Amino acid sequence: MTPGLTWGVRPGERTTPLPCDGVLPSAGVRADRAISIAAPPSIVFGWLCQLRVAPYSYDSLDNLGRRSPRRRDPELTHLAVGQRFMTIFVLRSYLDGRQITLRSKGVAVTYAIRPEGEGSRLHARVLFAGPRLLAQALALGDLLMMRKQLLTLKSLAETEADHRRIPALTPARSHPRTGSTHPRRGW
Repeated sequence: MTPGLTWGVRPGERTTPLPCDGVLPSAGVRADRAISIAAPPSIVFGWLCQLRVAPYSYDSLDNLGRRSPRRRDPELTHLAVGQRFMTIFVLRSYLDGRQITLRSKGVAVTYAIRPEGEGSRLHARVLFAGPRLLAQALALGDLLMMRKQLLTLKSLAETEADHRRIPALTPARSHPRTGSTHPRRGW
């Protein structure tokens, strides 16, 4: 197999049909990347929608040195076909909470989320059109960028999920006269 075409993909994922397959059926090269994330699909999808404003990859290369936001904007989950993603992509189709398919000149990509235990599995497939040698070179470069992107999205989604799992701590009430917060002493 050509280097750079898979990363983190399990048996069966490479053959799973995804919407981008129909968007760019004449693509010369197909690359699959996948990652398990300890966060529910709803949180992972929210972070995928953040790709509307930033690439979440190597910001010095992909985002003109600006850091991709580390706080999720819930408004970005309101999707409509034709919206811009990562400046160069256009939203081609989506299934709310499950997948987004993007298109750019000569490239189509689907990010698909499925539940996996208490977390999620994020599978990205990228199709490259054009001369095979050029498409293979693009796929190799994309591996570095998308690997970083998926690892960043994983970290952000897991951090958000962890914060949601921690119960809000309520301050201990103190006794009005003694100031004690112990439930048996001073009450």
